[in-house]
Amino acid sequence: MKKIIEVKNLTKQYKELKAIDNLSFDVVEGEIFGLLGPNGSGKSTTINCILQLLSFESGSIKVFGKEMMPDSYDIKQKIGVVFQEVAVFDELTVYENIDYFCGLYIKDKKLRKEYVQYAIDLVGLNDFVKFQPKKLSGGLLRRLNIACGIAHKPKLIILDEPTVAVDPQSRNNILEGIKKLRDDGATIIYTTHYMEEVEILCDRIMILDKGKILASGKIDELKQLANIEEKITVEVNDITKEQLSKMSKLKNVEDVSFNQPNLVVTYKKGNNNIVKFMDYLNKEKITYTKIFSERPTLNDVFLELTGKDLRD
Repeated sequence: MKKIIEVKNLTKQYKELKAIDNLSFDVVEGEIFGLLGPNGSGKSTTINCILQLLSFESGSIKVFGKEMMPDSYDIKQKIGVVFQEVAVFDELTVYENIDYFCGLYIKDKKLRKEYVQYAIDLVGLNDFVKFQPKKLSGGLLRRLNIACGIAHKPKLIILDEPTVAVDPQSRNNILEGIKKLRDDGATIIYTTHYMEEVEILCDRIMILDKGKILASGKIDELKQLANIEEKITVEVNDITKEQLSKMSKLKNVEDVSFNQPNLVVTYKKGNNNIVKFMDYLNKEKITYTKIFSERPTLNDVFLELTGKDLRD
């Protein structure tokens, strides 16, 4: 497949800190590429280096097959960037904001009008085109921010946490809009802390921490990396500490926790764990009302790879 971004041996250092440590990866045409990592992992630094907003010590970056340079304006006009911080003009209306940002790239008035309407339709702002930003809710403001970033129909779109602090309806609208952008031919880099969004949207993901790649691939491939194979949750009527201790020593059991009435048993590996565990409960005469099994989520993989310690 055609490579839209090629990053090779990228290194960025701030004094003693290596923010990016010999990083190499590709983004291919027509995919939504999830760039994940805890705070301070190097996501923003990587994006800023790709855009040549930051200089770097070593490595190379190609975009659309060409070496990316600070003055590569022919490349940059094909890129749309939506940063986490909303950046629109308060004194302009919704329509005027989108038209302004589109006009930075599209000079033909007829074509620009078509593109602006496309952006308005995409994010569902038709009823708000005459509103100024201060009159918009948080969700509508986020949608305006996206419309301004993609109005010139860029071939490569970088979305940095576009759904932060929005209501479920706006989030759903934004996610559907991102899918449509991909279906219309755009290649997208997507950063977020919401793992459920990644599972819905992304074709491939890369998990960064301390400037290095911890894992990369399709979501199903990454889930196979997790030691957690299966999590069984049981609603029990009563259970003793001795019984909990015995459960923790069962074959393939990784962890046992109990927060009344929920007993959670995590298995590292194995087949038919839920059947075997039900047999064990019956043998031990432990009564239960509900039992269900779940496979590891992307969130499980993320925490296992990056750790559970709080980050600044």
